[in-house]
Amino acid sequence: MHDILRQDPAIWDLFTSAEEYGSRYRDKYDRFPYYLSSNRTILKPLASQFLHGQGYCPEYPDGQPFAVCLTHDIDGIYTSTPSKAYDSFVAFQRGEIRRSIQTACSMRSRKLPLSNFQKIMALEEYYGAKSSFYFKSLSPGDQDYVYDIQDLQEEIEMIDDAGWEVGLHGGHQAYCDSDQVSIEKARLEKVVGHPVTGYRNHFLRFRVPDTWHHLEKAGFLYDTTFGYADCVGFRNGMCYPFRPYDRAEGKEIRLVEIPLTIMDDTLYGYMKLDPGLAWEIVRHLIDTVEQCHGVITILWHNSFMEGEKFGLYKRILEYCHGKDAWMTTGQEIATAFRDT
Repeated sequence: MHDILRQDPAIWDLFTSAEEYGSRYRDKYDRFPYYLSSNRTILKPLASQFLHGQGYCPEYPDGQPFAVCLTHDIDGIYTSTPSKAYDSFVAFQRGEIRRSIQTACSMRSRKLPLSNFQKIMALEEYYGAKSSFYFKSLSPGDQDYVYDIQDLQEEIEMIDDAGWEVGLHGGHQAYCDSDQVSIEKARLEKVVGHPVTGYRNHFLRFRVPDTWHHLEKAGFLYDTTFGYADCVGFRNGMCYPFRPYDRAEGKEIRLVEIPLTIMDDTLYGYMKLDPGLAWEIVRHLIDTVEQCHGVITILWHNSFMEGEKFGLYKRILEYCHGKDAWMTTGQEIATAFRDT
């Protein structure tokens, strides 16, 4: 793959994220945002299109035309009392009296319905799909600590036993500290009962190429953080999983990157799209990836599994199922691309 991409210097610079090396400008989460990028063709996977034009064409199980990497970041499992009060008020205003009363009565309970993991899995199973769930594994006092991973052992075992994937959702500092990410990985593995191979960092915090090196050192098979928070699309022009290349050291990194294409909060929070336009862009990205026989990675938080946001996720599954896509976990996709 690298030898083919080197044939076009502009494509090689895009693929290796040349503009991010030495960049002094970052956002408040130490991310290189899309608005600072010189790549104005974010909705086109130019590097993958170049590879495809040179004859690169991945094969998927049962001859499926493309793949969908389905993922969920578990940022929280509790709902605050003010949030529940607001939801109850909104339901009352809409005339949904029963829902308003149920929400109000749940204010003493801290937990979100943990059955929404089962709800997500049941929906995916209906469409012949599986997904990856990335859990935080932080200690009290750590920044972003909002739940204890040990409290979720029963739910995690249920996910794992069913054949879905449990991966690590790295904390605030894990992206730039190999010791910290190793500690979090070991803590999650103690709960899961076997090695954890998949990773995504909280807030999509990421530094090229440092984060890849930290994750490689910690023993991960793959990462799927690499995407923009402020815009959907193809950060380095890729819709294929790939081995990153360190321009500074002039060598390949032995880790599979499954680039992130679409995050729910990017559509609704950063880009502030209405549901109709959000779907049009999502459909365009799916169709574009299909043309390259690529992989589109979807991040849908467990907290986005209600109302119209849940409806959009269901629509994505239905649309991709209709196209006979391989919809599966990051681990299965990374394994398939590990030796390419």
